[in-house]
Amino acid sequence: MRFPKVCLEFLEHVRRLVQHVHSKTGSPVDVGEQMFLTILNVITSMMWGGTLKGDDRTKIGGEFKQVVSEMTALIGAPNVSDFFPSLARFDIQGIKKKIHVRFLRFDRIFDSMIEQCLKMEQGKEESHDSKDFLQLLLKLKDEENSKVPFTMNHLKALLMDMVVGGTETTSNTVEWGIAELMNNPETIRKAQEKLDRVAGKDKNVEESHLPQLHYLQSVMKEVLRLHPALPLLIPHCPSSSCTVGGYFIPKGARVFVNVWAIHRDPSIWVNPTEFNPDRFFNGKFDFSGNDFKYFPFGSGRRICAGIAMAERMVMYESATLLHLFEWNMPDSAKLNLDEKFGIGLKNNPVKGAGGSIGGAANLKRQKGSLGGNSSVPYRKNMEMTN
Repeated sequence: MRFPKVCLEFLEHVRRLVQHVHSKTGSPVDVGEQMFLTILNVITSMMWGGTLKGDDRTKIGGEFKQVVSEMTALIGAPNVSDFFPSLARFDIQGIKKKIHVRFLRFDRIFDSMIEQCLKMEQGKEESHDSKDFLQLLLKLKDEENSKVPFTMNHLKALLMDMVVGGTETTSNTVEWGIAELMNNPETIRKAQEKLDRVAGKDKNVEESHLPQLHYLQSVMKEVLRLHPALPLLIPHCPSSSCTVGGYFIPKGARVFVNVWAIHRDPSIWVNPTEFNPDRFFNGKFDFSGNDFKYFPFGSGRRICAGIAMAERMVMYESATLLHLFEWNMPDSAKLNLDEKFGIGLKNNPVKGAGGSIGGAANLKRQKGSLGGNSSVPYRKNMEMTN
C-alpha cells in the first residue's frame, strides 16, 4: 500500500488549507467548504493518486464535490415513500429519479478512472512500486482463485462508499468543532494552551503529537456527542422478525437508531445540551460502540469502517487550525448553531459574507513554519462574523 506517500499527501493538503485561511486576511473564511475540499483531496489521493495527475485530478475532484453534495442532500430529503411504501413505485417527488441521475454521474467518473488505470497497466511488466487503492482493487478483481467473487460493480460501490461516506461527515465534524469552540472562549483557550505545551508555540503540530492531545480528544468526543455525523446512523433491516424492548419489529422493516437523542438524554448526561469536553476527560467513553450511552460511529458488525482514519483527520486538522489561528466572535457575539437535519447533521449557514463560518483575520503573533517553503503567522486572529 501507499501509506507513507498518502501521509505526505495528507500533510500537503492540510498545508494548502492553512495557506488558504492565511490568505483570507480581512476576508471571510468558509471553514466547511475548505474542510470538505481538503478531505476530498486526501481520500481521492489515497484511492487513485497514482492514476490521475495534474489538471485531470483537479477536474475530477471538483466534479466529485458537486455530485457528493447533491447526493447527500437527496438521500437526506424527506420522502413520502418512506412512510407509505405502496407509493414508492410512483416516485411522487422525483427523488428516486434524481438519485439515479447522480449514480450515473458517479458511474461515468469511475469508468473514466478505471479506463485510465488500465491503460497505465497495459504493456507494463510486473512492478513492485507502490500502488494506489484503485490499482489494488483492479488486481483483486482479476484474481481467478478468489473464494468470494469481486465484480466491477462491487469495485465501484466500494469507491463510492468511501467518497460519499468519508468526506462530508468528516468535514462537518471539524466545522462543528470550530463553531462550538468559538462560542466557548475558555474551552478554546484551554485547548490552545495544551497544544502550545505539546507541540511548541513556534512549531507545527505533527501526527506524533496527537496521542498526547488528551484535551483535544475530549473536545472531539463532545462535538460528536452533540453533533453526530449521522444523527440516525445507517438504516438497519432485520433478516427475521424479532421483539426488542417490548416492540415487535417485522422482518424487512427499516430501523433507525436516534443516536442524536440518546446523546442528549438527561437521564444519561448531566446538562446534556451544554458543550463540556471535561465530561470525557476520564476516558470512560470511546468510539468502539460497546457502551450504548455513547456510540457516534454506530456499534456491532455494522460500525463505521473508517473510524481510525476519520479520528486522525479530524484531530490533525482541528489541531492545526487551532494552533496557528485565533478564532473569535466580534464583541463577544455568539455563533448561530442551529442544526439542519438530513442524512448528515449540518450547521445552518451563518448569515454573513463568510458562508457557514466567516471571519476576518488580523496578525497576532510570530511566524510558525508549515514545512517546505510555506509559512503562516503564529497565531493569527480569525475574527468571525455571524
